[in-house]
Amino acid sequence: MRCPLVSFVILSLSFVSFAEPSLSPYVLHERRTSIPSGWSLARRHDQTNIENVRDFLLDVSHPGSSNYGKHWTTSDIARQFAPSGNTIDVVYAWLLESDIEANRITISASKGWINVRISVEEAERLMNTQYNVYKHVSGAEHIACEAYHLPEHVSNHVDFVLPSVHFDAKLGRRHANSGPKTNIGTPGSGFNGPKVAGDLDGFFTDLGHCDQVTTPACLRALYGFYYEPQETDRNSYGIVEYTPQAFVQSDLQMFAKNFSQDLIGKSPELVSIDGGVVQTQQTGDEYNGESNLDLQYGMTLVTGKQPVQLYQVGDIDQGATFNNFLDAIDGLYCDFEGGDDPQYDYPYPYSKDCGTVKPALVISTSYTYNEADFSVAYTARQCAEYAKLGLQGVTVLYVSGDDGVGGGGYLCLNDDGSESVDGKRFNPTFPSSCPWVTSVGATMMKPNATVFDPQPEKACEKVIYSGGGFSNYLGIPDYQKNAVAAWLQKDGQEYVKEYGNAWNSTGNSRAYPDISVNGANYVIAVNGKFELVDGTSASTPVLGAMLTMVNDVRLRANQPPIGFVNPMLYSGEPGVAFNDITEGSNPGCGTNGFNATTGWDPVTGLGTPQFLGLLDLFLPPPFNVTALLQGAVATL
Repeated sequence: MRCPLVSFVILSLSFVSFAEPSLSPYVLHERRTSIPSGWSLARRHDQTNIENVRDFLLDVSHPGSSNYGKHWTTSDIARQFAPSGNTIDVVYAWLLESDIEANRITISASKGWINVRISVEEAERLMNTQYNVYKHVSGAEHIACEAYHLPEHVSNHVDFVLPSVHFDAKLGRRHANSGPKTNIGTPGSGFNGPKVAGDLDGFFTDLGHCDQVTTPACLRALYGFYYEPQETDRNSYGIVEYTPQAFVQSDLQMFAKNFSQDLIGKSPELVSIDGGVVQTQQTGDEYNGESNLDLQYGMTLVTGKQPVQLYQVGDIDQGATFNNFLDAIDGLYCDFEGGDDPQYDYPYPYSKDCGTVKPALVISTSYTYNEADFSVAYTARQCAEYAKLGLQGVTVLYVSGDDGVGGGGYLCLNDDGSESVDGKRFNPTFPSSCPWVTSVGATMMKPNATVFDPQPEKACEKVIYSGGGFSNYLGIPDYQKNAVAAWLQKDGQEYVKEYGNAWNSTGNSRAYPDISVNGANYVIAVNGKFELVDGTSASTPVLGAMLTMVNDVRLRANQPPIGFVNPMLYSGEPGVAFNDITEGSNPGCGTNGFNATTGWDPVTGLGTPQFLGLLDLFLPPPFNVTALLQGAVATL
């Protein structure tokens, strides 16, 4: 059995630097207890330690820092995180000593990956492992291993290896029958879009029925979000979609005629990544519902004055994953599928995007995986990439998931770490479990409540349940420690008694969500008709629109963008910027899940935002928010 390409990814996440012996014992580098879905071989380079990524990010993001808002340039990022020559030399020497000829070893232009052309038999020998062929339910076959080993002196420089135990990593040259499509946008392949709640023959447009039908007007009234942008040339908002998910222009216009007259005749600005195309071959809720929802609400709430970028990732044949998007906005991150090595671009007829896209100031993504789909090292590497975006002043938003304490598809964890619908352990979602993104949960209007009530919201318990819980992989960030500790002291022991070790109750792991927004009963236009949908995928682009307008006000005050917002969000006084949600729960995995309660909780996070409260938080005295809003506030 011949493997066309094996790639060692050289990442910059360690300070290890010492003289290694030519021979050293093998150590276990990664293990998976459940069957992986795909294969690809990557390894670690000597990037700056992830602990330093954390320190760098908090230095520019914490409101108490003298460097708050002093974001880095892409050149700063490249200089700080470039691979060290020592790390490359260690791996290269090991390969040569293992009888791999130099003409079969190439180093990517970014120096982030070492690509090696070897057979599966050679890969098994190099890593003391065994590869097997697995068959996907689609009929496609792929090759993977459950664990692998590296020499100790090499392992110190390596994050992870592909092909090995990872879900979404793909080979640079993959034939049609060599593996399943792990594209995050493909229905039934990890994609968990909005849930259809019903069709609509007619609907109310007045604010008296927002408990039954959510419209842009309901959201504006609920969160005090009446703002017209002023700094559109300097501001930017990006929404990420993964092919075959695609918006329909006629649906956008249908929605605009009813809810946003200034959007009539307008479209999002398409930014095609790796052949990304707004496909029209496949239609219906499962192909158009997500993109239509994201853009109809994201564009409406920032108004027709503010352009919205549509990052359409992946072509119809190959699809894409989060890494394709990250490749496009950071050339250093690019793997062997990246634009630094076009010879591996098959089946794309062009160079793939590698550092070719400038990220928007706010990026909303309504797609998610389960944390257990990956290894610890893999999530840590991707998580560090989100930290780099924060360093550059980019706000990264991800959905928390729609299945309560369970993972997507109602999958929970078994005792051996595998996933099944019968599992009893809580299954966190990723990237929400990454501390360097903002995780967005969902609320709903209480029955018979109105937007004028003091507290009309509860945790979403209609069709979907707000995803929330605690990472099994990634540690708790400093900005969150006090809020989570308070919850654990007040409520945590109750759940320890009730659920035992079904969840990570140590208090040392990342907790999510951070914040929530109404995610129930959204009116959207799909294929020429209106229907209601629910999901955290509704909440996230709405929060993205609000934060984009916070950026607008800051830019108007000649201040830098908000960037990574979590430290600021957690620093605020309770009840000022957020509506505290104290009702509802997020059941899953055969349990009632957690309950929403006073303060932060693993159902709705800090609560739902008030736009004026966010402005006060991000523009404290001596800034005069009232003066900054003059001429920008209107009834929309």
